[in-house]
Amino acid sequence: MTATAHDEESQHLSDEPGAQPPSKSARKRAAHAAQQLGESLIALRDVELDALALPPKLSEAIRAARRIGSRAAAARQRQYIGKLMREIDPGPIRAALSARSAPAAREAELLKRIERWRERLISEDDDALAALARWYPHIDRVAWAERVSAARSERARGGNTAARELFRALRALFGTMP
Repeated sequence: MTATAHDEESQHLSDEPGAQPPSKSARKRAAHAAQQLGESLIALRDVELDALALPPKLSEAIRAARRIGSRAAAARQRQYIGKLMREIDPGPIRAALSARSAPAAREAELLKRIERWRERLISEDDDALAALARWYPHIDRVAWAERVSAARSERARGGNTAARELFRALRALFGTMP
């Protein structure tokens, strides 16, 4: 192939004149990302999958992947789904999946925050309760001090019931905060 024939072929492969086709590594990364996105679609429930309005061929391939028991066949099916994913625009799918997971991420962060407060209240002295009262000034400090004290003494004995009750109280308190 001559240099001019190679240049003409390169121009036909790309939309922009003079632009280079993607490298093999870039194509592999894109294929891997499409396959990973397809795997996250396999984990969705049917209702969530239908809400995405995927092409019928892709939707059926995803449903078939759920029914496959053989490990090797499942791997081939995931590769096939990745191939189908490369033929469509993944942007709307990614946006829908991230919007779906945002509330769950917020809930997980809230639970972690509550857990940190509970551990802080149990392990630290009364300064932690004072800090909580600064964040939420309308709490009944006497009742909270009793909850914390019960959780501390029960933890020293190896129990966990009062700590769970403290967690529930914190969750209720944080649920009312703006």
